[in-house]
Amino acid sequence: MDGEYIREILRRVSGGRMSVDDAWKELKDLPYKDLGFANIDHHRAIRTGFPEVVFGQGKTPEQMRDIFCELIGRGRTILATRATDAHFQKVSQAVPEAVYYETARIIAVISPEEETREPLGKVCVISAGTADIPVAEEAAVTAELLGNQVSRFYDIGVAGIHRLFDKLDQIREADVVIAAAGMEGALASVIGGLVDAPVIAVPTSIGYGANLNGLSALLSMLNSCANGVSVVNIDNGFGAAYTAALINRRTRDRIRQITG
Repeated sequence: MDGEYIREILRRVSGGRMSVDDAWKELKDLPYKDLGFANIDHHRAIRTGFPEVVFGQGKTPEQMRDIFCELIGRGRTILATRATDAHFQKVSQAVPEAVYYETARIIAVISPEEETREPLGKVCVISAGTADIPVAEEAAVTAELLGNQVSRFYDIGVAGIHRLFDKLDQIREADVVIAAAGMEGALASVIGGLVDAPVIAVPTSIGYGANLNGLSALLSMLNSCANGVSVVNIDNGFGAAYTAALINRRTRDRIRQITG
């Protein structure tokens, strides 16, 4: 349930097509639902523009199922990250339309309304190596589910930088670029010096011992000398995609305000 939904209810009341009591019935369950083990925030889409996203890690399959059952009637795309096949098997028994993106570890139920909406903008997701693809896919699938047009370019890191240059014209078409890299995390700085779009760097936990499970990549990205590079936490493809979607949505809304 988002701001446009609220506006439509207000328009109906104002135009005499809906009574105040009926509008109240529609809105009274907005804030959250207490399931005992989780408080489902139905108000988040109104505050932030996107509905609550479920973090699957640490949740039992039964808890994940019950959360999806609570969210399913709200008319929005449902998204759960860090989900396992066991989560999906339990969810799909109750919600047959659920889809599992195995590499991204995401369970989603896609709203028909969301499928027909115009994309917010273009997001390019890049991985330095093949081993970074699971994190990159979390970002790519999340960005798509949040309404963006996504292009993927995988295994084009600095160890063979000609591969990056070969895709550069296509990368430059993006409104936001997400770069996932482990090892020394150099990819984001290189891209930041080549494009005029925001670059969101995602350090991954891929690398030998001194990579320290992604810490060295994180520090390299934080110390980037390229302008326009921001950094999310280690392996946080979801956070990068969410930020990219916010950027594109704000840009779209500003353009609509200006053009009417």
